[in-house]
Amino acid sequence: MENQSNFRSGFVAVVGKPNVGKSTLMNQLLRQKIAAVSPRPQTTQRNQLGIITEADYQIVFIDTPGIHKPQSKLGDFMNSAALGTLNDVDIVLWIVDLDSRPNAEDELVAARITKAGVAGNTVLALNKKDLLKGEKLSAAVQAYQALLPDAESHQISAATGSGCQELLQALVSKLPAGPAFYDEDQVTDLYEREIARDLIRESLLKNLSEEIPHSIAVRIDDYKDRSQEKAYIQATLILDRETHKSIVIGKNGSMIKKIGQDARIEIEKLTDRSVYIELKAKVIKNWRNNPEVLRSLGFVFKK
Repeated sequence: MENQSNFRSGFVAVVGKPNVGKSTLMNQLLRQKIAAVSPRPQTTQRNQLGIITEADYQIVFIDTPGIHKPQSKLGDFMNSAALGTLNDVDIVLWIVDLDSRPNAEDELVAARITKAGVAGNTVLALNKKDLLKGEKLSAAVQAYQALLPDAESHQISAATGSGCQELLQALVSKLPAGPAFYDEDQVTDLYEREIARDLIRESLLKNLSEEIPHSIAVRIDDYKDRSQEKAYIQATLILDRETHKSIVIGKNGSMIKKIGQDARIEIEKLTDRSVYIELKAKVIKNWRNNPEVLRSLGFVFKK
């Protein structure tokens, strides 16, 4: 396949501020769930690959954390992970939310794309077009296009899939000629234990109140394949406040049980096998600013 003279391949950085639909779009384009999603900002905390391979092309998406004004070392890591992709890819796919007008974080993304000198290689995905009509839609489109006039733009709905195949074909047309980088049946670079960690965190975001989930990390302590049909997962939910522990555990353990149950359902869908999850909660104060704890969780900072 990769020896074909007309084969195209390349990397696409998927960037944008938090909660604009980056992971939802990834799952939509890949036609399966590989990225955790929730209505809350900063669901994605590190870069993740999503790979599409067809007869004449391979496109490798890098789903990145939302670019924002950081308030912790964890936030610094997330920004560094996202912004570090800009000069290492063939195309930048900037996703924005048409349902809200551009703000300081959108301006920050546009400025960093411009500073990196990649505005001409950027495609602007105007997401959530299904939520606006007429003059409101036109005004929102123009406001975002004004931030990066050199970028080609496409209106999409990542949730419904409207416009997504047209966006994909536009990206493919910009890929350079080259060989496939990954096997044709590979769709992500994550192992099952890493996907499990992200889906447990997704369950936290969906089940807990607004502020609490962002102060919680998920650490996979054990992941055992008991057979081809069964797996055992033991994980620790790391909290930075003692007052959150009782909320996370819930009355008679009801909340932590619900978090595990919801995560198990999503993990079983993805792995196509039975999964048993055991969760516990532990308090490590101010872990988001503790380099040692962050390293233990897999957040590696560039020197």
